[in-house]
Parts: sequence; C-alpha cells; structure tokens
Amino acid sequence: MNPLLALRPWEAPEVTSWGRLPMNAVDRRAGALNLDGEWRFQLLPAPDAPVSDVWSASYVPGVWTLQDTDDLPQYTNVRMPFPEFPPSSPSENPTGVYERDVDVPAEWAGRRIVLQVGAAESVLLVQVDGRPVGVSKDSHLAAEFDLTDVVRPGSSAAVRLTVVKWSDASHIEDQDQWWHGGITRSVLLYATDPLYLADVTVRARADGELRVDCQVRGVLPDGWYVTGDLDGEPLAQDAEFDRLNTEDERVSDFLGEARMCATVPDVRTWTAETPELYGLTVRLHRADGTVTDTSYQRIGFRDVEIVGRDLLVNGERIYIRGVNRHDFHPLTGRTVSYDDMRADLVLLKRFGFNAIRTAHYPNDPALYGLADELGFYVVDEADIEAHDHAHEIADDPRYLNAFVDRVARMVLRDKNHPSVIIWSLGNESDYGANHDAAAGWVRRHDPTRPVQYEGAAKLDWAATDDASDIACPMYAPIEDCVAHALSGEQTRPLIQCEYSHAMGNSNGTLADHWAAIESTPGLQGGFIWEFWDHGILQRVTDGRPAGRSGAGLYDNGVAAPGHRWAYGGDFGETIHDGAFIADGIVFPDRTPKPVMYEHREIAAPVRLTCFKHEGLVVENHQCFRGLDWLSARWELALSDGRTLTAPAELPDLIPGETAAVPLPFELPDDGGEAWVTLRVTTKDDEPWGPRGTEVCAPQLRLRAAPAPRNATVQGPPVVVDGEGLLVHPLLTAAPTLSLWRAPTDNDELGGIAGRWRTWGLDALVRKVVHVRRDGEKVTVHAEYAGTSGVVRHVQVFTSVEGGIRVEESAELPEDFEDVARVGTVFETVPGLDLLEWFGQGPWESYPDRSAGAPVGHHSVPVDELFTPYLRPQESGGRHGVRHFTLSAPDATGLAVRLDEPRQVSVTRYRAEDLTAAAHHDELVPRPGCVVHIDAAHRGLGTASCGPDTSASYLIPPGVHRWNWTLRAL
Repeated sequence: MNPLLALRPWEAPEVTSWGRLPMNAVDRRAGALNLDGEWRFQLLPAPDAPVSDVWSASYVPGVWTLQDTDDLPQYTNVRMPFPEFPPSSPSENPTGVYERDVDVPAEWAGRRIVLQVGAAESVLLVQVDGRPVGVSKDSHLAAEFDLTDVVRPGSSAAVRLTVVKWSDASHIEDQDQWWHGGITRSVLLYATDPLYLADVTVRARADGELRVDCQVRGVLPDGWYVTGDLDGEPLAQDAEFDRLNTEDERVSDFLGEARMCATVPDVRTWTAETPELYGLTVRLHRADGTVTDTSYQRIGFRDVEIVGRDLLVNGERIYIRGVNRHDFHPLTGRTVSYDDMRADLVLLKRFGFNAIRTAHYPNDPALYGLADELGFYVVDEADIEAHDHAHEIADDPRYLNAFVDRVARMVLRDKNHPSVIIWSLGNESDYGANHDAAAGWVRRHDPTRPVQYEGAAKLDWAATDDASDIACPMYAPIEDCVAHALSGEQTRPLIQCEYSHAMGNSNGTLADHWAAIESTPGLQGGFIWEFWDHGILQRVTDGRPAGRSGAGLYDNGVAAPGHRWAYGGDFGETIHDGAFIADGIVFPDRTPKPVMYEHREIAAPVRLTCFKHEGLVVENHQCFRGLDWLSARWELALSDGRTLTAPAELPDLIPGETAAVPLPFELPDDGGEAWVTLRVTTKDDEPWGPRGTEVCAPQLRLRAAPAPRNATVQGPPVVVDGEGLLVHPLLTAAPTLSLWRAPTDNDELGGIAGRWRTWGLDALVRKVVHVRRDGEKVTVHAEYAGTSGVVRHVQVFTSVEGGIRVEESAELPEDFEDVARVGTVFETVPGLDLLEWFGQGPWESYPDRSAGAPVGHHSVPVDELFTPYLRPQESGGRHGVRHFTLSAPDATGLAVRLDEPRQVSVTRYRAEDLTAAAHHDELVPRPGCVVHIDAAHRGLGTASCGPDTSASYLIPPGVHRWNWTLRAL
C-alpha cells in the first residue's frame, strides 16, 4: 500500500504539501529529461482502493476524462459536483495511478536530481521505487521533489504518480469550467550541481535601474560567487549584499544571497505596445571560476503604479482591453501546447486585445513568456475559487495555509515577467481573513505591483483599506461605473475584472461601453468574459469524447459530421450547468466569432474623428507608439455600387495627437450615399502577424442617402391567394409578420424569452380581416393573436416597374413592450445561394453590436452567413442593409431595396428550427432561403450574466412602419 495514503491528504486542508520543494523563478527545462508520453495507468474508484496488476495506457500530459475512461467530463459553474461540505470529499473518488520506468543518466552521479510535475488535479502523491517522496495540492502550479536520495544514476527507477480527483482542495478550485482529473502539464526530471541557484528575483525599472537578487542553496564550497550579463554586458556585484547568511560555511543545506546591479543607458522600456526585452544571464561559480548553475531570462524594464485613481505603466495612463482566458483545448482539456498558446495570443493581438486575466488560476508558464514577447498586460490570478461555499471558506482557518500558499507560489513563479502588472488573489470566494493574509504577504514581498480582488472591492468601490488596490467589479452596468467616476468619491482605478459576457450571440453595447470608458476619467477598461467556448469534441454515435484522435474533425467553428461540440449535460451527468460553458469570443477551435471584429474596431489604434472642410481628422489612439509601423489605403463606398481606392499616407503623430489630412477623392455629384474607410495594416512583419495584416478600418460617412422616391411605372399585376398572402414565382413562403427570434442565450437566461413565450410570440395565429384590390394595389389587413394581445398588421402590395413594392405597418399592443423583432419573413425557391448587399458587413452584426462592420458592398455565400453558436439560436443578421440581391449561379434571382437601413438575415433555418435544436447536428438545412427584413430588431445585450441591452435598443409597443421593393433579377 502507498504509505502516503496514511496521510489522507485529500481530506486535510491544513496539509498543502509534504516533501515539496519551494517555488522559484528559475526555469529548469533546458537539459531536462522530458517524461511526457505514454504511462502505465489505472483508474481506481477511490484513493485507498488496491492497485491491480492490470494496466492500460494514458498519455501525459493529459486528463483521463478525455482518454477513453469511464470517468467523463462534468461541467458546473457555481455548484460543486458532489454534495459534501468543506473540507469533505466524496467516498467515490476517481484516482488515477500513473507509472513508468525512468533511466537516470549515469552522468548525473553526484548531482542533485529533481522531479517536476507541471500540474495535477487535485492531489498528487509521488513514489519512486515504492518509497514515498511527497504530496502536493494546487492543480495549476508545478510541484518539485528532490529524488537525489531515492534514485541511482545509471539505473532505472519506477516513478509512480497517484492523482486523487476530489479533495478538500476541490472546494477552492470551484472555477467555472469542466471538471477533469489527471496530469495536465509536462513532467520533467532534471539535475543540478549540489550548489545551485535556488531563485532569481529581478527588479527592472523604466529608468534603466536593474537589481538582480540571487538565492544560492546546497553544499557550500569556499569562495563561490555570482556573475551576470545583460545582452552580453556584464553586471556589477553589490558587495554589501554579496553572500549573506554565510556565517557557517560548513553546513550542507546552505542558503546564501547575492545581488547584482546595473544602470542601462537609453533603456528600451517594455509596454504591451512596445514589448522590448533584454536577455539576462545569471551564473553561479565555484572559487576556480567554473560554472555550477545558470539561469537565463528575458526581462523588460517597466514601472507599474497607481497614482490617485489611475493605473500607470511607465508613468502613462493605459487602457485595459482585456479578456479572461482559461487553459483549454477541445481535444485535450486543460492541456495546451506552446503552439496552442502562441496561436491564442497572436489571435488576440490581431483583434486589438492588450491584456489577459488568467481566469481563475495561474496559466501554463509558457504563456507568460509569450505575453512578454508579444505584448500583453497580465493580471495573474491565484488558483482560488470557493464559489459554492465562499462565505464559509473565506474565514475558515483550516484553509488559511492554502490561500497564502497558492498566492505566494504564484508570485514566486511569475515575479520576473514584465507582462504581469497585477496580482489577483483569486475569484468569487467572498471576502475574509484568508484574503487579507494573502494580500499582506504579496504587498510585503512584491511592492512593485498592485493587488486586486473583486470580492474585497465589491463591498465598497471607494474603500482604501481592503485587500484590493483596484475596484474590479463584475458586470457592473456602465451607467453605475460612470456615476462612480463622476461622484467625486472614487479613490482607485475602476477596471472590471469581468464584463460583456460572450455567451452565444452576445456582447451587445460593447461599443457604447467603450465610448463611456474613453470619455470618463477614472475608467480604464476591463476583461471580457471570456476567450473560449469550452466545447469538447464529442462523437455523436456513442456520446464519448473524441480525444486526441479528433484532430482535423472541425473547421471554422463547426464539428465534422458525426461529431458535435459537447457542453454541460452531454456526457450523462445529472449535475451540470448546460451551455453556460460556451461563453467565449472564439469557438472551441479558435475560430473568431463576429464580436472579435467589433472589438478590433473599438480598440483601433488609428481613428477618423470627423470630416471637415480641410479634410479628415486622423488620431493616434495609442499610449506609447507612433504610427510609423502602420500602412494604410483609402476606400470610398458609394451607394450606386462603386468602390474607389487610393493610397494613404499616415501623418507622423505622437500618442493622442490628431492631424487633418485631405480627402483623396472627389465626391460624385449624383447625391448618393458615400462612406470613406481607412484600411490600416501592418507595414512590416510583426511577431503576431505578417506584413499586410489588417489592424483596423475606421470609417466616416461623408454624405447621407437622399430620401427614397417611389417608382410610378407599373409592373406585372399583384397576385394574392385566398388568405391574402402574396404569390410570387421566387417565393415558397409568402411575406408574413415576424415578432419572434430563436432565443439567444441572453434571451433565455435573462428571462426575456420566457416573457415572449408568455405572450405567445412563438406561436402567433394569423387571421385575415380584410383584402381590398384597387387597380394595381392590394391591401391586406390581418391580425396576429398571441395569448395576451393582438397585433394588427397591414400590407399594401403595389405593382411597380420590374416588381412589387410592399408597404407594411404593425401595431403592437401595450402588453408587448419588448419584443424580439418587428418585420417580415419569407422563404425563397432553392438555388439562390449568393447574398450581395450594400450595408454593414461582411460579418454578422446587430443594432447594439455593429461598430465593427463597416458600410460597403459585400458578397457572401448564403451557407456562410449563419454563425454556428454552440447552442443554435438567432444568428447571421446583418445590420444597416440598404439593398440586397439573392442570386443563382446563372445570375437569376431576386433583388430587394429597403426604405432605409434595416436589419436583414438570410439563412437556411426558420426561427422554430433553431429554437427546437440543442446542437447543430440536429439541424436540417432548408433547400431555399429564410429571409427576415426587420423594421426593428432588439439588441443582444449580455443578460446571460450581466446587463441587458440599453433602453435605446428595445422595441416599444405602438405602430411600426417599413417598406421594401421586391424585383426579379
């Protein structure tokens, strides 16, 4: 039996580790033996169950829940997946036993040998050749163990890693994500000299001052010393601090300290816009000059401070354009590769993000080096969330060690990364003495960065004596944030740790939010929730995860036939929170959702602010960088179908500066609508994008459209059937009134869809009241009855040259104070597979999420218009459409011209098709097109978790009027 089981660490919250080495910031991957790959594996029903002689295989790193075991993933948000109260865990407790033989290199004789397990959830027990080595908790930080006395160089050792899934620690790892079990990061075996660098602490200031503090441990020889260089330039030793604590040089467990200092002239400072890095090498020498240990790090010179209510980097006020990010992959769960992480950050950089909150635990260590290199501000968050039992645990002394230990180990690991500008004490764990203790440790150990914790700051945004230096609320209405900033009571920066919940078709009012931030001193941004939709690729045939073999079975956000994106409840679990796990700005395969384009324009480094007689006003909206890294060209979109282009020369502007530039086009005299766009791209290759990568496309309207004129020449006669429905050879379903949309996640979870169903908007009953023909005009009066009101609808069909003009009105009763849409829906014959339009696009847009869709001429195949949100719902709309055509390959089809810019959607699905489906594999596309023309369409908001859309995007009762003209091509 494993002797470590006698400790029963899974039910002892006061035990955070046993035999585990201290955390440090010295990277040991160079020269290490990588133990990743196939390990012998058994999954036991409980930690004290006997290990058999029958082994299967499991890949490390990886979670067993995605590797063909009977313990499948489970998703919960707040609720724990078992009923036991802290610190208890369930008796049925899946326990993975990993084992492999390791050949220890003979050349490691006489050296110190260390095992590093990158991460394991939730309790790790280590044995070597049957001997107990150590225990560790904290599912998202590495654990190291000294094996020097239990292995023999030149021979093989049997390493056994036992991972217990549930424990007292699970109650403070109650993050909004899938529950897994396994070893989720790499396992390494490395060796050092008996005298080694135990830690390196770097302080690099924006004025060029550098201080490097080194800790040295081990067997002490006489005359050891430390040297270092910065990009090849040697550092000076500070004799006053050299070799501290060395009075007794005979001890074998010696601790010494040394300090080196330098002043770098003309230092290149680090910011997210200018991520300048220097190579720092530290060497530990014996008296004869030979090197016993080396540490190499890339460091950045920068300052972070709070002055009044402003967060400053290098003395400048910055905006935090952030996103919350989990370590996630649709095939491997919490195991992500270096290439995965780089692709994540490259994508975010291309769409204007400059900050990451590591929700809700320290991310894979490679992410921080990438953030240093590519340029991101990081809020580094400790692995603490006690959501289900937050109030009890925040003051529970049994969890005090765990709180301080987790926060301290995070700081010790990540302290040298310039990208880390704020430490976070965790997430959604109420507020208590345990947080104060952790905050006190951080403030004493690292006074160079602020500390934040939403649970402390939410009690009083203006407080100055709690565990948070920043007011960092969740989903606060922007009106409340503005009111606080204008109240005169604000004492610290207000940066929302979560806002704009990205579940399904969401992120409404994002542009309004940022307009308020940028115009209100004291507000500095926030972090969108979140980066990923955490859909796991699942085989439909047997309901099991596709696992590592699923690569290539998804593309552009869509799972291949026979597969789907699974969310809570899809693996047979009874306790789950459904599709709430699908709340990201990218799909599970990292395909951007339309909101990414919205954010890119909101974060644009170049703005067009107005059109004056002297030209267009261009603004540099960056904090640290000029415009010399950018190229641009002008586009002029005219409503008559023409698009003109011209080269653009960006002015030489410092951050915040504006300049007028001449309009490069002569506006035609025809009086039509005209829009000018500045297409801004990278001038040269950037680490996150090749030359020519589009950065933003600011746009201004130069001239509005003239008032529409109704055609007077008659066309073919209008034909209606006995129900007063238009008969047309290109339509398979006549134009009728539509008030319903397939509820978005915001509609459902915000309670809005329930109200619509109560009114009967999903099942309106149409009754013809009157049909009157007057020459080439037919007027149809109809009523649409719900369960609590009647809508009066009038359609006037008039024969015009080449087609039919449709004038419509709908009178909503007072009870219908907030409907989904008011408009027309019809269906076309098959074969009309291309949509071309003049309006906003080319990607999906809605009334409260349209800033990133410039007005122009767009062309998209119908099958590509639909956005495959994980739970089917309203999607594929285009805002501000003036006119559009639907055509077949032979150029036949139909054309629609609208009375004014309207919301239009063209997909293969009726609203009831989408409403009835839980996954996309349940949807059957219709052969023709389902076309919606909306006089008004409700905003999206973020009411699944956060504020609903603002009042200006709601649809009031009363009379709504619209008209459109249908012609055959």
